[in-house]
Amino acid sequence: MKRTLCFIMIFSFLLITSARAEPLRDGDIEIKAPSALLMEKSTGEVLYEKNADERRLPASVTKVMTMLLIVEDLEAGRIKPEDTVTASARAASFGGSCVYLEAGEKMSVHEMLKCIAVVSANDCAVAMAEFLSGSEKLFVDRMNRRADELGLENTHFTNCTGLFDDAEHYTSARDLAIMSRELIKHDFIKDYTTIWMDSIRNGEFGLSNTNKLVKWYEGCTGLKTGFTSAAMYCLAATAERDGVEYIAAIMGGESIDSRNADAMSLLDYAFATFSLCSLRPPEPLPRLPVDTGAAASLSLCYGGQEYALVSKNSGEAQYSLSLPERVSAPVKAGDELGSLKVSIGEELIAQVPVLAAEDVPRLGFWGILGRLAGSLLGI
Repeated sequence: MKRTLCFIMIFSFLLITSARAEPLRDGDIEIKAPSALLMEKSTGEVLYEKNADERRLPASVTKVMTMLLIVEDLEAGRIKPEDTVTASARAASFGGSCVYLEAGEKMSVHEMLKCIAVVSANDCAVAMAEFLSGSEKLFVDRMNRRADELGLENTHFTNCTGLFDDAEHYTSARDLAIMSRELIKHDFIKDYTTIWMDSIRNGEFGLSNTNKLVKWYEGCTGLKTGFTSAAMYCLAATAERDGVEYIAAIMGGESIDSRNADAMSLLDYAFATFSLCSLRPPEPLPRLPVDTGAAASLSLCYGGQEYALVSKNSGEAQYSLSLPERVSAPVKAGDELGSLKVSIGEELIAQVPVLAAEDVPRLGFWGILGRLAGSLLGI
């Protein structure tokens, strides 16, 4: 019978007394917007929601998805920041928030993305859509496919700007938070979304961020504002302090001030109440002996989430690692071989699988014979 070794590792963290993060109930905090949601980035845990699945006109928070496709193409190497984008007559015709592109005007991907992120430039969004996909329609098809991949159940796009109040163009606070979370996984987007003031055209045209929280809210990392007379005031607000980042999605606010106040209330609550508990103790995992394998031992890795959201100052995190003394080949990378339990006090916070990090095939007859001979001869 295989015996199980339990290695108990206890480490102190400034966590809190009640361990699990409990979401707010509607009414626990005053949010004036008709639809809102608060989410933590690392875990995706929802901490507050109000009519979060209601389909609403998104206005320019549409451009969260537009920017997501741009940054994914940048990170994949399909385009480069220095690539030149030439504005078509159609792109140049777009008004609303814009930088007044002229047909034939050339601008780098870097500057186009900056204009979209900072001043919500509709003309630049259309120019980038055409640059990436050949037409805005084909780009919008990509937006909808990406929405499906992200599991956005209450989102459908008909354009890349949000400029038009189309009944078939909608999202929800939950879906906005999910796509915002996906966007801020690409850290370099914050080089754009945290710009307060900048310029283009050799300093001749000034840019001032439509998201005033960038200037006034501690730790704000973005992300995107939106307004039309039908959608009213929308906002995807992100902020990070002490390595924890939250997303506040606000839909249909009655004014800029009300929208911003709602976002700040949700973010303030999150920063005051929660912290992250690592589900990865600092000590490395041991190698695990393997019987009749091509290798005598194998390396291990953790699966699942890296963090759990807990109440602040909840106490000491305790880690209990459970592994067999040894395993028999063959072993495939990804096979579950043990577990790590993470507790605070008497409460189990998470149980994390411990996985094989590599394949170890079984030795054949001659391999086993050779290894036996080597051990007998001391070689």
